[in-house]
Amino acid sequence: MRVIAGKAKRLKLRTIDGMETRPTTDRIKETLFNMLNSRLADCDFLDLFSGSGAIGIEALSRGAGSAVFVENAKGAVECIKYNLHNTGLDNGANILAMDVLSAIRALEVQGKVFDIIFMDPPYNQSLERLVLEKLMNSNIIYCDTLVIVEASKETSFEYLENSRFQIMREKEYKTNKHVFIELK
Repeated sequence: MRVIAGKAKRLKLRTIDGMETRPTTDRIKETLFNMLNSRLADCDFLDLFSGSGAIGIEALSRGAGSAVFVENAKGAVECIKYNLHNTGLDNGANILAMDVLSAIRALEVQGKVFDIIFMDPPYNQSLERLVLEKLMNSNIIYCDTLVIVEASKETSFEYLENSRFQIMREKEYKTNKHVFIELK
């Protein structure tokens, strides 16, 4: 796994051993960031369920002004620290070593607001639904915040139809998809 483009282009990233995380492949990451390119300059980026930190690091490399990484697993937090240092992108980064819902509450208290929120929760556990329900009434998003969920192809987002969120776009891959969501 590597950084695809930007300041840290071609630098290798360390991943976490074991099957607890599923790093987003370089091809999918490149597709995702080609879609986000026009929104990245100086944006505030939130990477939930960060794993190795590859998505937030790619955002920083491509010009995001800041990135907050939220990860609960100790080994993954160490991996994020290593990757940030190795890429030289640790200046614009902040790591919150806690569960995602606690991190959202902490960010609300700090008054942080994000332009892009990316989440890659464990598949098929409905964690994305819990997080989206929390974000719906959170002050860390505003009307133009883009929320991207990486999920299994089978994950349904029908529950958003009667919510404050709307699906703007879905991009399917072989085994998973990215769902792009904004406030109505």
